[in-house]
Amino acid sequence: MKKILEKIYIKFNLFFRLIEPVLDLRKLILGFNSYPLFWKNLIRYRNNDMSKNLKFKNLFPQLHDNTFNTGFDRHYIYHPAWAARVVKKINPEVHIDISSSLHFSTILSAFIPIKFYDYRPANINLSNLSTSHADLLNLPFEDNSIMSLSCMHTIEHIGLGRYGDPIDPVGDKKAINELRRVVSKNGNLILVTPIGKPRLMFNAHRIYSFDNIIAFFPDFEIVEFSLVPDEKESGILENATKEISDLQIYGCGCFWFKKK
Repeated sequence: MKKILEKIYIKFNLFFRLIEPVLDLRKLILGFNSYPLFWKNLIRYRNNDMSKNLKFKNLFPQLHDNTFNTGFDRHYIYHPAWAARVVKKINPEVHIDISSSLHFSTILSAFIPIKFYDYRPANINLSNLSTSHADLLNLPFEDNSIMSLSCMHTIEHIGLGRYGDPIDPVGDKKAINELRRVVSKNGNLILVTPIGKPRLMFNAHRIYSFDNIIAFFPDFEIVEFSLVPDEKESGILENATKEISDLQIYGCGCFWFKKK
């Protein structure tokens, strides 16, 4: 039954993508098959609950967690894990992050001072971590001033209005030029972005080819390129090739650049 519901969702994928911001139809459809088990377990619990404290108004169905394996977003599990290993190799006195996953900066701050900047600043209080506002179109840093910088799964969103930023069809390229400007000579840039057949998925993100990204950074050399491929059974491919990245639809390209 679940496979049938999944096929229905895939067939009407565009329609569901347009509706999901208002109602998460995918979870609604795929959760339909789980309701009988929910009610069965509820009855079983009530029959064995001597305290009789369970109230109908407190029902809170969770219909998507009864799985054989623990599910996870492959992009957002693998790329911060990869980047943390890169920062360990760089071993900077301080690392600056622009708008990457908060999990990355908060965990990494246990080992190294982190300065986190975002268009929508995060109010987090942790030792070794400072947070502030920054606009990727106008970064508050001097030219050639940062030795260790990361900006992961971010540039593809700039200029699409998704996060309240102004609409700008070339906002991503402007942001890239700001990253290039602030990294110091021999400095490190950790960049992560969707990789595959180039296209715009408005207003979610852009997808770039490997050649696109390399062309955006003519004054940098690539130290390492790793890839989270489309294939769900694969982990992160370290030292991946351009040829493999070109075969992806929505891969996760992990670039470690060093400024010449």
